[in-house]
Amino acid sequence: MSAVLDTIIARKRLEVKAAKAAVPMRELKKRIRELGRPRNFFGALVDRRNPPRTHVIAEVKRKSPSAGVIREDFDPVRIARQYAANGACAISCLTDEVDFGGRLEYIHQIRDAIKLPVLRKDFIIDRYQLWEARAAGADAVLLIAEALPERDIIDFQILATELGMTVLLEVHDVENLLRAVNIVGFPHASYSLLGINNRDLRTMETKLEHSLRLAELIEDTSVLVSESGIRTANDLRRLREHGINIALVGEHLMRQPDPGVALAELLERTPMHID
Repeated sequence: MSAVLDTIIARKRLEVKAAKAAVPMRELKKRIRELGRPRNFFGALVDRRNPPRTHVIAEVKRKSPSAGVIREDFDPVRIARQYAANGACAISCLTDEVDFGGRLEYIHQIRDAIKLPVLRKDFIIDRYQLWEARAAGADAVLLIAEALPERDIIDFQILATELGMTVLLEVHDVENLLRAVNIVGFPHASYSLLGINNRDLRTMETKLEHSLRLAELIEDTSVLVSESGIRTANDLRRLREHGINIALVGEHLMRQPDPGVALAELLERTPMHID
């Protein structure tokens, strides 16, 4: 792991310990029983029947370790509504508070305002966080291969499937990609996506070409998600040329005056202004 990721994971262990003490598992299970079924995150993004087009997971985040504060006028629900009106297929919601300015309750707030499925994007290191994510209304969770041993990835995928959530398994390094392709989709293929993070967590450099190179190693690119460094419609075209039809876009959109209009421009569609 990178030094940045090491530091975050160490902090996250303390946060999970505190969360377990504050909200016991029985309370999470009670909340889940009161919820409806999760929305189909996988189905909203993977379309093998129609001509290729880009399906965007639009991200809601206030800041990041590499960029600092990205957006001062941060209203997660308003931003999610702007995304939904301008072509997003799903929402990624940061819930890490210290480094990304997120909160777990943003998930329910967003789901109450729009009909798109929502991904909990955080540093998942414990089974408790999957229960916590579903209890908060999440339809999907992020797992980072660089932060987890293979046994935990498999275990977490099984639990996520039992809870009805999709897993986005993210990799950066080639060795982790080769490890992930053998376990992504376990136990059910229609519950897992494979993400390629274009940002090197060691150097914080972001290169779109990273997705293009790694895609050549994947037989089924229909479940591939390119993450980070996507800024233009041409970037999306380049991804499609390499068989990548799903993109997670965050920082570029969050820096624009109207994130929804910026998304429409990225997708080359007529923008809708949402107050």
